[in-house]
Amino acid sequence: MMRAAIFSIDTGAYKAKAESAAATALKRLLEQVGFEVKAAGNLPQEKAVVTSVLSQLADSGSVELILTTGAVGYQEDDCAAEALTDAAERLIPGIPEALRAYNLRYSKKAILESMAAGIRNKTLVINLPESAKTAKEDMEYILPEVVQVVENISL
Repeated sequence: MMRAAIFSIDTGAYKAKAESAAATALKRLLEQVGFEVKAAGNLPQEKAVVTSVLSQLADSGSVELILTTGAVGYQEDDCAAEALTDAAERLIPGIPEALRAYNLRYSKKAILESMAAGIRNKTLVINLPESAKTAKEDMEYILPEVVQVVENISL
């Protein structure tokens, strides 16, 4: 069984211990296609913290996929892409490029998204937008390729 973790990068939700609508939607979607979601929660918008969590979780070997939502904009505290880039051993630029192109159908604001994707220690890590609707639609769009990567890197 493929295993995943999902984190919302949102300082307000982290402090309030609030549930993330995007993480909930992604959890349902992943479970429908055979993933076991081993961890889900919120992280503060602090690059060092996010980098550390992504690195430690990937290095633990407990999951093959980590999804993050939020913190993919241009604001000073939006750190998802930078944290993933620091944690990854190898980047996969085609995933965020495809998602930005896909999201441009709805809004030109997609050009402002700073998502990233990469691999660390046989774990695929992908940043997704904060919106539950957009994160779910984006994941549905790339899901066959994500499953293929997860199956191949975990061999």
